[in-house]
Amino acid sequence: MKTHQYIFLTTFLFVILFYNETLGLNLGILGMLYSLLTFIKTPEKNRSKTFWVFFITSILSSAAFAWYGDFSSFLALISSLLLLSYRAKNRRMKILFLIPVFIINCVTSVCRFFDFDDWLPKRNISGLWQKTLAFVLIPFLLLAVFLGVYSLGSDHFAQLFMNIQWDVDFLQIVCLSALGFFIAFNYWNYAIERLIYKNNNLLDNQFQEKDKIQKQTYAFLDLGSERMSGVISFLCLNILLIFFIISYNYEQWYETVKTPTQLSEETHERVNAVIISIIMAILVIMFYFKSSFNFDPKALLMRWLAKIWIVLNVILVLSVMIKNTEYIVSYGFTYKRLGVYAFLLLSLVGLVLTYIKLHMKKRNAYLVNTMVGYFYATILICSYINWGGIITSQNVNRNNFDIDLHTTEVNFNEKILLEYASHIQDKKLEKEIVEKIKMQQTKSMLSKILYYEEIK
Repeated sequence: MKTHQYIFLTTFLFVILFYNETLGLNLGILGMLYSLLTFIKTPEKNRSKTFWVFFITSILSSAAFAWYGDFSSFLALISSLLLLSYRAKNRRMKILFLIPVFIINCVTSVCRFFDFDDWLPKRNISGLWQKTLAFVLIPFLLLAVFLGVYSLGSDHFAQLFMNIQWDVDFLQIVCLSALGFFIAFNYWNYAIERLIYKNNNLLDNQFQEKDKIQKQTYAFLDLGSERMSGVISFLCLNILLIFFIISYNYEQWYETVKTPTQLSEETHERVNAVIISIIMAILVIMFYFKSSFNFDPKALLMRWLAKIWIVLNVILVLSVMIKNTEYIVSYGFTYKRLGVYAFLLLSLVGLVLTYIKLHMKKRNAYLVNTMVGYFYATILICSYINWGGIITSQNVNRNNFDIDLHTTEVNFNEKILLEYASHIQDKKLEKEIVEKIKMQQTKSMLSKILYYEEIK
């Protein structure tokens, strides 16, 4: 099939799947269809290992959305499909350019739509497509437009059609067709600007020979002064960080015991401060070791001070993780507390990669390219696992189990809550949960969330 056939086919499927439906199983089915059609359309030479990874994750993400239908699975599905489409068309383009490519294409889609020679066949269409276009689509479009115009000009003419009981919501079909076509057009017919192609090498992981030449970064600062500036900066930052680690751990472990609410607020504030400081630390190292200092034999002291600073930051992250673990042991699991682990692990990964960048003398792009992969993996993990079920199963046996919290703010835990309600013989709670499940199960087939279909 040609590009325009993929566009029209997926637009038609979009309308069929979403007409009179809400988000649910239909988006999961659409995601799988997009993945399979992308696989069929992609030439053999572009089916690299990375392409196969994105193809598998797009199928799994589609299944995850069909099962849960939540935001994390939606984000995993969208990102997987975009990465699959991007890699299917470009084997060597850096993934980081994915965001600007699709933003530019969405903005310019109106202009690109009218460039018919680019996405419609340049020769006469033959066979079924020609007859469908000539005998059905064009007459139907003209009829619909003039019907609307004449209805505005004559009330009696409009009444002729208003009295007819239509079983079809034409406005919904038009809106779905427009949205489906917009998605399909930008998915199958996106373009990469020449400027992005030319700058693709800027995101290479390895330095080029020209980058190894010793030269000053700024005209107002000679190489020796810049090197000494780095030594003094990292030395001062190491001393400052040692005092901060001591102060932080003292406040966490030896200050007066606070209420759970106060402890929660202070813990999250301190975690946020630590994560911001880790990000800033990585940015400072990226600033000093962006080019020639990676190969400067006189910058050995600065490199060692930077590595020591990384190790101290790792100690800080581990201190926060230990405190968060103690906090969970005392007060139970929540989404936020699990989220703290996720952000701290990503911070730890960033620090390890920064150390590798320094030791292996890689470009700053190495950090960015690799961290994008870890962020994507985090999104996938969040979408594939029933965290709500894990949280409730771990908290349900606690003496301070908060049933209101787990029925209103924790998702996909109904199986465990039904068992809990049956165990404590709480008929009111059991009835409330059953009604919630039945409300989900009574939805039309394409709007269902499969998780609730497995609950008896």
